[in-house]
Amino acid sequence: MNGDFVTLSLKEIRFWSRIMKEHLLFLKLGFTVNDTELVKEADSLYSVFAKLEEQANALPNNSDATQIRNFNSAVAERVAEVWSFKRKILGLALTCQIRGNNYPLLIDHVSREAAYFYNRLMQLNAGQLDPLPDAIINENCFFLRIMADHAKFITHLLDPSERKFIDMAREFKHDFDQLLFQAQDLESMSPQSQTKPLLSQFLDQNKVSVASLRDFKKTSRDLIAACRVKSNIHPLLADHTLREAEWFLNIIDSFERQLLTQQL
Repeated sequence: MNGDFVTLSLKEIRFWSRIMKEHLLFLKLGFTVNDTELVKEADSLYSVFAKLEEQANALPNNSDATQIRNFNSAVAERVAEVWSFKRKILGLALTCQIRGNNYPLLIDHVSREAAYFYNRLMQLNAGQLDPLPDAIINENCFFLRIMADHAKFITHLLDPSERKFIDMAREFKHDFDQLLFQAQDLESMSPQSQTKPLLSQFLDQNKVSVASLRDFKKTSRDLIAACRVKSNIHPLLADHTLREAEWFLNIIDSFERQLLTQQL
């Protein structure tokens, strides 16, 4: 059990600390030249998460469980700080106190991911992960919304002349909005909806759509990196959203394996 706890904790921190670090870069790039204090705060937090990422990568998977539990707590404190920073920015944007290139939905999006990361660390330290049926529905509700957001951001960051790519992104936006609504319906029908056939079909359907979006993101990332698509999308942002789709696919694969072996 301790080995699983250590491995899973380090896996989460290695992935999400990099995501948090990149969020700060993207937010910084969206500020104006007048937002000097926000830029400084973003730079400071960026350095914090760069260091945490380095520490997580340096720790072996056979580390002492107590050491990792303390590390989880230390990381969680920093995640709480970055969540507060993101919500402060959202408040400033929504009250028109700052004007830049950070959409309010994007700021909310990155703060939701920070909250998810924090809660995940707290669950790991408490040894209270959701039961499989709840985890399947909850994780899919969260990540389907993330994927829907990505499609919306891509739509609005592409140059208006990229009509074909915009149409494709809009199709993904519609697809993932519908999948999210279905997931929320399944959630509201719980626990009666938590049968192995329904959950298996739920995962199968989502997996097909996420894999398709992943492929679209990979193509987009490669074209953006080669300057073959007109957009305001930073190449790192394109890669960032691709990695999150791949992470979601890995979660779905893990759930499918668990469904095969567990009785509900």
